[in-house]
Amino acid sequence: MFLSQLPAHVAEQRQTLRRQILHVTPESFEPLALRVFQYQAVHSPVYRQYLHYLNVAPDQINDLRRVPFMPIGFFKKHPILTGFKGADEPALLTFSSSGTTSRNAGPQTTSRHRVPDPELYDAISTRIFEATYGPLQNLPILALLPSYLERNNSSLVYMVQRFMDRSGSADSGFFLNDYDALTNRLRQLCTDEPTRKILLIGVTFGLLDWAESGRDLTFLGQNPNLIVMETGGMKGRRKELLREEVHALLTNKLGVAAIHSEYGMTELLSQAYSMGEGVFRPSPTLRVFLRDINDPFLLYSGESTPGATLAGARLTGERRTGGINVVDLANLDSCAFVETQDLGQHVGANGDFRVIGRFDNSDVRGCNLLVLS
Repeated sequence: MFLSQLPAHVAEQRQTLRRQILHVTPESFEPLALRVFQYQAVHSPVYRQYLHYLNVAPDQINDLRRVPFMPIGFFKKHPILTGFKGADEPALLTFSSSGTTSRNAGPQTTSRHRVPDPELYDAISTRIFEATYGPLQNLPILALLPSYLERNNSSLVYMVQRFMDRSGSADSGFFLNDYDALTNRLRQLCTDEPTRKILLIGVTFGLLDWAESGRDLTFLGQNPNLIVMETGGMKGRRKELLREEVHALLTNKLGVAAIHSEYGMTELLSQAYSMGEGVFRPSPTLRVFLRDINDPFLLYSGESTPGATLAGARLTGERRTGGINVVDLANLDSCAFVETQDLGQHVGANGDFRVIGRFDNSDVRGCNLLVLS
């Protein structure tokens, strides 16, 4: 087993960090993230080499904003593991991205995220969901994830299956392309208990295809506790749309007041949720920074600032748009500092954010609805 292969002093350090991550607070996040950085800077071969190439001395880093973020593409080319000195470990739980084929670029290389401690991932993902939506116990979870179900290494399917297991509801289930079965299950649930909390989670193109299939789905609007959540992703199946356009289409067809969203991806083990309007609230183990679109080592301030004049800053309305950098403490055994290819904006001063697009030529894929504005 991977964890049993760690040297004793590394295992002890890791166990301390793991325990602290499970009890992180907003006040303890930054000092804990810096301790995770020092740990990974020493014990992650790929990240250590990256820091060396940047001529960064880890012991000189005492501010989270000075921590270098590893380009997300490294997950495609290298086994990103911390504490393990071997080349690869086939016995590890490994998540892979979809490798969606785009119209212009053809098939994409997939990212691989090795997860030696599934229990940590399970605990954190469950904690994040329940902190937002309440207990999973007895919650019917209906999943419309056609493209993900066709693969056996999707982190989204894994997470949803764990949520179903924790729920224990006999009404939960995955629906590949069976829109009739999905509609009938929802109709029965809404008829039997009109105010029961229900989660319908789906990839965006699947929800749109279902909503536009000609079925009368307006009965869904009669249940005020129905949560319709899109996880993003047209995956080359449909024309990319702005999130606002997707939500307008779905609210109109389904008769619901709001569309919820999940922000997550193969390379991140924490997720963030939006309860409407496309504004994501960072989870306890996740924090988002925005970087300058021309200088990846320049981070913007945490709040949206009208009239910002930073070099390279791109303004959308009154907010600066930048590349999304993520600190994800759940990535204790890979790399917790990830430079994504997403474009985003801060909303307010409490860390909330929007995802508004992707950098040109980045892969079109995954659990984040990302379109060029």
